Amino acid sequence: MVRSIKNPKKAKRKIKKGDGSSSSSSIPSMPTKVWQPGVDNLEEGEELECDPTAYNSLHAFHIGWPCLSFDVVRDSLGLLRTDFPHSVYFVAGTQAENPDWNSIGIFKISNVSGKRRELVPTKATAGDSDMDADNSDNDSDSDEDSEDEEEGGSAAPVLQLRKVAHSGCVNRIRAMIQNPHICASWSDAGYVQIWNFSTHLNALAESETEVPRGGSSVFNQAPLFNFKGHKDEGYAIDWSPRVTGRLVTGDCKSCIHLWEPTSGATWNVDATPFTGHTASVEDIQWSPTEDHVFASCSVDGHIAIWDARLGKSPAISFKAHNADVNVLSWNRLASVMLASGSDDGTFSIRDLRLLSPKSEEDKSLVAHFDYHKRPITSIEWSPHEASTLAVSSSDNQLTIWDLSLEKDEEEEAEFKAKTKEQVNAPADLPPQLLFVHQGQKDLKELHWHAQISGMIVSTASDGFNILMPSNIQSTLPSEGA
Repeated sequence: MVRSIKNPKKAKRKIKKGDGSSSSSSIPSMPTKVWQPGVDNLEEGEELECDPTAYNSLHAFHIGWPCLSFDVVRDSLGLLRTDFPHSVYFVAGTQAENPDWNSIGIFKISNVSGKRRELVPTKATAGDSDMDADNSDNDSDSDEDSEDEEEGGSAAPVLQLRKVAHSGCVNRIRAMIQNPHICASWSDAGYVQIWNFSTHLNALAESETEVPRGGSSVFNQAPLFNFKGHKDEGYAIDWSPRVTGRLVTGDCKSCIHLWEPTSGATWNVDATPFTGHTASVEDIQWSPTEDHVFASCSVDGHIAIWDARLGKSPAISFKAHNADVNVLSWNRLASVMLASGSDDGTFSIRDLRLLSPKSEEDKSLVAHFDYHKRPITSIEWSPHEASTLAVSSSDNQLTIWDLSLEKDEEEEAEFKAKTKEQVNAPADLPPQLLFVHQGQKDLKELHWHAQISGMIVSTASDGFNILMPSNIQSTLPSEGA
């Protein structure tokens, strides 16, 4: 298990970002080469540089203390948005040095600029360094400003922030899908709270005022509901995508509690927990197709599938990894696929149709990757492409994968000819690996934006990144389709 952010100090340095695809040397004669994070070392005089043409959009910002967890808040700006600039809403919980300094941030990032890039450029794109903007520094060069204005906005996105006091660090926070102003937070003090942030979200929607340097005032607000029935703190929490208000939470004592909404904005939490794991429950996910079914993963190395109608024991449990299972994601576009990430740096894909409670042999594993060198901290399927998922790791990499890809030497040669690319990629790189994003320290969590195709947001000890890789092209239907 990998959780708390060590040395939680405010991020003060400007983050360098890059997809990790190449390194460049200060010596002009040095040839370009493919950079393999965790494998290659920089020679004296070499440094990694970001290739801005690898991104449709790339921005960095922070809201004060580091955030271990956040969630994208669904908005009313459009279900399928592709045109820059973008506006996005989030909730995030802090990991402050002092428990009393923590808060939940409700924030809006507007004027997120960028441009759609061709996968095979037809002409030189010199000067495309327009998307590296750190909202905390506001020190963008004037030429970057003018470039971004041409592409749909000013260089720095506008951050609007409202903070609600929270006692203790926020281990994990999730916004309800059906009612995004309702959020649930797991505190390291051992309780789960439900919040109504409608007032703050409405205020952000009506205001265009950027947060002044130094942050914003903190509101004291009582939660809608506070459950202290868990015996320890926890991290596992998920709202049902099918039943409005239904929630499930898991703790470090291996107990899982089911929440059912009642009238009057309250919840009935079943006092008898679901039990079956032998160690901490690390993550939990509802089925995208079944009202009563959810999956959980644990430090005990197992994944369990539960059906609330069948009692308090798992319907099926199986050994998924040889180390702690930190995170999992249930594919909402292909509901038979379940992804999981482990403490040993591996992640796996399983076809749930191949699970059998009567067989000791696990035939469900359809893919297993050991690319990352340190624990997997987050994993999530794309909401727009059934075969695509994103992964973050403690090795400071965020990777994007397309499981439908296979190595095609003829196609690869054709692409190199078109781009006049002379670099030969290492033969052992998985063909399913689409993109590598670097530049953040101690990555903790990532989420795709469900309403903006290709947008990923990630949080780390030194703040947030918003990124849109140029090779994650939109496949959204056109208007009226």
